Amino acid sequence: MNDLTLSEQLRHFGLSEKEVDTYLAILEQGEATASEIADVTGVSKRYVYSISEALEDRGFVDVDDHVVPTKIWARPPEEVMATLTDELAVMEPALSERYSRTERDVQQFDVVKSRVTVVKRIAEFISAADSELTLSVPSEHLTEVRDELQEAVERGVLALVLVNDTPPSGFDIEEVDGVATVVRTWEHATPLILTVDQQYGVVAPVEMVARSNTDQRAIAFAQQQIVPVLVGSFMGNYWSMADEVYIAEPRSLPAEYRSFRHAVLDATLHLRDNRPITVEATVTPSSGDPDHKTLTGTVVDTYQGLIEPMTNDFPVQNTLVVELEGGRVTVGGPGSFLEEYEASKITLTPQ
Repeated sequence: MNDLTLSEQLRHFGLSEKEVDTYLAILEQGEATASEIADVTGVSKRYVYSISEALEDRGFVDVDDHVVPTKIWARPPEEVMATLTDELAVMEPALSERYSRTERDVQQFDVVKSRVTVVKRIAEFISAADSELTLSVPSEHLTEVRDELQEAVERGVLALVLVNDTPPSGFDIEEVDGVATVVRTWEHATPLILTVDQQYGVVAPVEMVARSNTDQRAIAFAQQQIVPVLVGSFMGNYWSMADEVYIAEPRSLPAEYRSFRHAVLDATLHLRDNRPITVEATVTPSSGDPDHKTLTGTVVDTYQGLIEPMTNDFPVQNTLVVELEGGRVTVGGPGSFLEEYEASKITLTPQ
């Protein structure tokens, strides 16, 4: 480290330019008088006394004013660093407490530079999940967000988790019991991808998750136009390629669903177990008619790509086929365009 860089680093600890010059001069001398330091730094002897007292208060030097002339010693650098470390350690709890109170809102696009911040942001987003999330995470890092995932599942959130870069020896299914709704595994490494409630997302390259000393960057964002695209990429490029290893039991009915995908998943599981179900949904016609109406009928089939065997025609298709008095209709979730109706609220009931 050259002198310029060292000076800049010392100023980060609150030293002024003159204090840095004085301290470096004392370091080089080891022991010196105020006059000697004044000659080296080009400041007055009185100013050297003042600066030396400030440096002594910070633990950088020792000043002996009981001798004439006054002697100034540089303290061993390891002791100085220990003092600075202790100061930072004392500050950390107070800083953390204040930071938690003043957590800033997520920007539309936020470049994240450190692995620690990426993990923190992912944990925050999962904790805020209300209806559904998708997550692709390396197997060795699943434990870092395990608690947040478990709490999300307990809140009724649909959690589709792809555990990637799994070891050749296999994957212990007990690791995901209770922390996801559906789990797939893949031996290949993929980018870390998180989407939450069709609103928040995080994308991080593999290198950034695996290593702390990388120049790679992650992106966290809050963009309702972008998240559905990312979900489509997740479902089409990664989810469909992985192996299904775990499916949680469907919710007991009757149940109201905040996630349409979750309703399709549970309807699929109930139908496969020969348990007839009825759906009641608040819908609008996909043709563009803005009028809402309540649709009630029997669910007779589903089109989905959440679990095997997949029955959809494209990755993000999730459809309920409903038998009404006048015939069968198809119902999709928010933003659907192939189905006849788009549902905004949905309840499943045993028949």
